[in-house]
Amino acid sequence: MSTRKAVSGNVAAAGGWPQDERDAHQSADAAGLLKRAALASFIGNFVEWFDYASYGYLATIIAVMFFPKSDTTSGLLAAYGVFAISFLVRPLGGVVWGHFGDKHGRRVALSLSILIMSCSTFLIAFLPTYAQVGMLAPVLLLLVRVVQGFSASGEYAGASAFLAEYAPPGKRGLYTSIVPASTAAGLLFGSVFVAVMHAVLSARQLHDFGWRLPFLLAAPFGLVGRYIRLRLEDTPKFKALEGAQHIAKAPAAELLTRYRGKMVIAFGVTCLNAVAFYLVLSYMPTYLSTELGMGETESFVAATISLAAYIGLIFLMGALSDRLGRKTMLIAASILFALLTVPLFKALPGAGFATIVLIQIAFGALLTLNDGTLPCFLSEIFPTRVRYSGFAFCFNAANALFGGTAPLVATWLIGVSGNKLAPAWYLVGAAGVALVAMLASHETSRSPLPDD
Repeated sequence: MSTRKAVSGNVAAAGGWPQDERDAHQSADAAGLLKRAALASFIGNFVEWFDYASYGYLATIIAVMFFPKSDTTSGLLAAYGVFAISFLVRPLGGVVWGHFGDKHGRRVALSLSILIMSCSTFLIAFLPTYAQVGMLAPVLLLLVRVVQGFSASGEYAGASAFLAEYAPPGKRGLYTSIVPASTAAGLLFGSVFVAVMHAVLSARQLHDFGWRLPFLLAAPFGLVGRYIRLRLEDTPKFKALEGAQHIAKAPAAELLTRYRGKMVIAFGVTCLNAVAFYLVLSYMPTYLSTELGMGETESFVAATISLAAYIGLIFLMGALSDRLGRKTMLIAASILFALLTVPLFKALPGAGFATIVLIQIAFGALLTLNDGTLPCFLSEIFPTRVRYSGFAFCFNAANALFGGTAPLVATWLIGVSGNKLAPAWYLVGAAGVALVAMLASHETSRSPLPDD
């Protein structure tokens, strides 16, 4: 009798559910919410980086289709110039999306940004070529990519902050590593897609219509991502801040007055990510084919294999950052890049296919040390009130100056110096900047996410 009363009391206290069943339901709800947040974060970055992969891997064709006929280097410089200019709007986009996300919520900002980004990417598939409309073609290409760069500037930072604020204690590094994994997955799918096109389409077909195909996929991918994001709740951290009426009125102004030191550290450490990511994962196939004479199909296959290895390693590095700390991982990445980049580049000329693949996997492994840790570190270094703004501005400023310009700078450095190791030394310089920034930082993984 007493047992029945106790059970009845528990049921009544829980609003009709026994305590253990209520806890189980709450746990299941939290796990389901975290999975949906992870999927929503994954899709947006996947769409963005599938587009950038397609543009980067099709750069030689885009150069011919959108710019006046000239030598190969000039055409590539023009194509990469458009690629780079679209990044210059990213710091502005970071301020706008960060302001929007810190004032109105991460979910709303991410839902709107993926819609604009997908539409602008989709429009590239319908742009006229230089042969059809002359100089209007590169102008339209630039305009669309500027809109795309603006919308995409909120993706990486917003998705990382979103997951960091949802993740359970002790697993923030693992969960935020989903974001760089999604960027690599987009690049991987782009690499596979372009490799298949090179294998099954003739050169004429690639120039006639093939280059348009990857950009058509942005619309369905983007609509799926927006649908998932609209069905999510905002993060518990943001809702708590909103409930306490503690939302920052002017996040950008607050950043510049209270967190300038953290902004400098965030910018500095992101420089390595910016240069290494674009040189290793986007520019490398073009470098192998144009500078070292490797076949385009082989270079894309090598990139595909190395990207698959990168995705497998990124989660391991995210989990290791939870154990070893963000500072340890990011310093190790900077030192290893500084020591190994030039020797690895020197080993590329004359190497066989298997050796080139191993070298690219080695570069990818070095990159995961940084990339598997960086999104969590940048989420932890700023408080909830300005987390989106601080992350978005610093990340996008570094990528605008050193990331989107990396293929352009690498091509230009080789052209003016005649030294095919120039991109390697550029990467070593970025590693040095990141090392100095991390030596000036403190460990962030052992504490709860700061709110103020």
